[in-house]
Amino acid sequence: MLVLDLDDTLLTDDHRISDENKQALTEAQEKGIYVVLASGRPTPAMLRYAEELDLKKYGSFLISYNGAIITDMGSGETLFEQTLTKEEVHDLHNFSKEHKVDIITYVDGSIVSERTTEYIDVEVGLTQMPHRIVPCFKEAVQTSMVKCIMLEEPSYLKEVAQKLKEEKKDKSVSISKPFFLEVTPQGIDKAASITRLAQRLDIQQEEIIAVGNAGNDLSMVEYAGLGVWVDNVDPALRDKADVIVASNNDHGIAEVVNKYILA
Repeated sequence: MLVLDLDDTLLTDDHRISDENKQALTEAQEKGIYVVLASGRPTPAMLRYAEELDLKKYGSFLISYNGAIITDMGSGETLFEQTLTKEEVHDLHNFSKEHKVDIITYVDGSIVSERTTEYIDVEVGLTQMPHRIVPCFKEAVQTSMVKCIMLEEPSYLKEVAQKLKEEKKDKSVSISKPFFLEVTPQGIDKAASITRLAQRLDIQQEEIIAVGNAGNDLSMVEYAGLGVWVDNVDPALRDKADVIVASNNDHGIAEVVNKYILA
């Protein structure tokens, strides 16, 4: 199994899969390798890349919302889903107000927030999902949600992340982009869902390669038999992988496939 983060890992800075990466991943799938996309993105924001890589044809899978949902692309079935309760989301909203950061979640296929900012605009641009600005976040959230993101200037957001980890020990907290602080239920991360999927497919841990670039990829990079960073990894994480390959703009995924699978 080859597990790939999307943004800043498989995708170039302009959100494309390079021809070199696409060709290598097609060859890997032809050899019987499961190519699994694992992202903090919502499921709908991953589908176009799954289609581009023919994951349905090869019966592969998506891990979305940082591990909170696993989707079988062959059947379209949701194999796993774990959510935050409405009360937990409301509590996270209280925390965001207290610490003066913005918060978003996903309601009925739309990004929901109380205002727009440059950082929220990045998520809207990445996901291509509608953005609904609401007068009251809590009133808009009346059911369980898969995840929340808190957004603010990176250096301050690191401080907020530390406080959140200390105060909300029942949550999984990770930084994906420097200005995105992702919050899911405790025990939800990419590695946990890769483990679930590998058990289902009878794939051993040492038969898994995982490639990422950011804090929310750390769990899977440390878990995999071969953990890989692309060269544009967060500098603080560089020593946490087994190997480092070329950057997201220089076809690092193709390098992984050619060196560790096709060879």
